[in-house]
Amino acid sequence: MSNLTELLPAGGSGKTADFTASGTLPNGSKVVLNGDGTVTAVGTSSSPVTESWGSETNFHAAGTEYATVVFDSANGKVVIAYKDTANLNYGTAVVGTVSGTTISFGSEVIFESTSTTNIGAGYDTINGKVVLAYDKGNTQGMAVVGTVSGTSITFGSSSLFNSGYNEKCAVTYDSASGNMAISYRNGTAGYTIIGTVSGAAISFGSAVSFAANTNQFSTDFDSSNNKLVVAFRDSNNSNYGTAVVGTISGTTISFGSNVVFNAGAMEYPRIVFDSNANKVVIAYRDNANSNYGTGIVGTVSGTSITFGSEYVFESAAINYNSGTFDSNINKVSITYTTAWNNYYGKSVTATVSGTALSFSTPYTFNLAHSYYNTTTFDSVNNKVVIAYRDGGNADYGTCVVYQPGGNQIATNLTDTNFLGTSTEAYSDSDTATILLQGGISTNQSSLTTGSDYYVQADGTLSTTADSPSVKLGKALSSTTVLLSGE
Repeated sequence: MSNLTELLPAGGSGKTADFTASGTLPNGSKVVLNGDGTVTAVGTSSSPVTESWGSETNFHAAGTEYATVVFDSANGKVVIAYKDTANLNYGTAVVGTVSGTTISFGSEVIFESTSTTNIGAGYDTINGKVVLAYDKGNTQGMAVVGTVSGTSITFGSSSLFNSGYNEKCAVTYDSASGNMAISYRNGTAGYTIIGTVSGAAISFGSAVSFAANTNQFSTDFDSSNNKLVVAFRDSNNSNYGTAVVGTISGTTISFGSNVVFNAGAMEYPRIVFDSNANKVVIAYRDNANSNYGTGIVGTVSGTSITFGSEYVFESAAINYNSGTFDSNINKVSITYTTAWNNYYGKSVTATVSGTALSFSTPYTFNLAHSYYNTTTFDSVNNKVVIAYRDGGNADYGTCVVYQPGGNQIATNLTDTNFLGTSTEAYSDSDTATILLQGGISTNQSSLTTGSDYYVQADGTLSTTADSPSVKLGKALSSTTVLLSGE
């Protein structure tokens, strides 16, 4: 059978149809069609997975600096951008393909034929584009849009977003507005500017300062609250760890008040949004506590943020933090360098519970000096990819793929099996009447009129089209939604 209509019972061409329930169906539940013609509520299940690591692989067999890695979910590819110190410091990128815990690379592509530093990368899911921001020749902040095809990438023309030196660039995608937030340092101050991708080009609004004096910061987007969150070292306040919440509207951004999360000097803040717990996790080097690797959980509310207690994940000095959220096992993967032990590369996973953190046993993935650690999550292969400069191998650009241990979260929702919503509650084996595409469901709750809603992997609804998710339809009231089934 090629589509859902072949399984519809006689008389099922209207707004409802009857099916046999497989398992219980709560009132108004979102359901999928099984291969045997029964229906099941959308949900998730878990199964244990064992941590496994691949071998180190060079993405550039020469000196590299400022590597940054991002995942292109539309093409299922990893993109690494870096400064090629063996080729006039040009900005260069390469596409990687993950298979198991191995990775292979296509040909390298130059995106900036000038000395390039402080590279940041983000992925625009609506347009299916990679966006790089960087400093060109120590004089200009530039951004460029990349399009992945197969194992290669092409770039449009670069666009100026700041006519001054950019000491650091961070690129974050706003899934609510579909725009890119580029944060950078110009002079002593930290700024954010909003960019809009169109084809292979990007245009910008006006920059807004988030910190008067900072030299280290990190950004991520809280999709549950539709806010940009910045974690930074506040040089105007004794280098305290500080966070601020940004609200994006079109191509403008405004920030709330600064909130201290570490009342002592700190370095290398790296913020990651945990979409399962709907919290942010900040990993950092706590200078006030022997430079230990430390993490803390933040909860966004409105234009502010509150924090729980601090938790140590490495009882020794660390450098070069990076992190990513692994939605396969609902854990944050933190990568760092052990400043106390020959600067070895290490990784640990963090589990959020409320505002508490627990950690796995750290794993050493590189028995040599690891610089510029950067990580991303490959949501197609459910693997974490770490890229870095390997000081034990002539500073070659190096990459390693691993599967963190934990409970793998699986969903029965796919792009093609979503059917509709149950018209009332049903028990296992009952004949269940299901509202189909084009019907109006009146048994939902807490909806915002006029908003589009998407069925999430666990059967809940969200205004964000996360992966995986299927569009349910448009809310007509707080309890009513017109099913589109797209």
